[in-house]
Amino acid sequence: MKTEQHPKGWNEIKTNDSWAIFKIMGEFVSGFEKMSTVGPCISIFGSARTKPEDPYYKLAERVAHKIVDAGFGVITGGGPGIMEAGNKGAHLAGGTSIGLNIELPFEQHDNPYIDHNKSLDFDYFFVRKLMFVKYSQGFVVLPGGFGTLDELFESITLIQTGKIERFPVILVGKEYWEGLFDWIKSTMLAKNGTISPKDLDLINIVDTEDEVVDVLNKFYNESNFSLNF
Repeated sequence: MKTEQHPKGWNEIKTNDSWAIFKIMGEFVSGFEKMSTVGPCISIFGSARTKPEDPYYKLAERVAHKIVDAGFGVITGGGPGIMEAGNKGAHLAGGTSIGLNIELPFEQHDNPYIDHNKSLDFDYFFVRKLMFVKYSQGFVVLPGGFGTLDELFESITLIQTGKIERFPVILVGKEYWEGLFDWIKSTMLAKNGTISPKDLDLINIVDTEDEVVDVLNKFYNESNFSLNF
């Protein structure tokens, strides 16, 4: 009988995978315990590379301030750039300011505008993304890179497939986002039929902080959603 051969170190890999389950469970438990008490929040996404003098940084700060004025807290990825601007705007407005940080090779650190005891650190992207989806009443997405697109499209996919209840997904910055949206309409929808026309309604594209709040208010007024839960 032929003995099955495995690459060198295969058993060690399997053992490490088994022990990783406990670390993953620990991240879930810690995240659920902290996030279950935060109240209604909107997540703000965008590039970690955006500098404080950039117009989009300043816009993200104003957006966060308006979101707090509308009765929500703010959740970000906890790092620099647009994330820092979102936490800063929420902090200056006197609202809840949460950071969900991720351990990365280039050593991302918490920005200074996160509320005390409302910073969580994650090793696993999928655990972190679950916290964003589970504890957010909306996603506000400013210009960003691959990570921002990942979070954007995952949220749209979960809503589209009915895995989560629908919430507003708002892209801020028409100049940045309209090329992507045009491609979705012309290539995915019109040319290849890989999405349905109604899927376009899952995305809102705006330019200002007032428009962000208008979309949020319209959605939750029409759905009879109460912030007092």
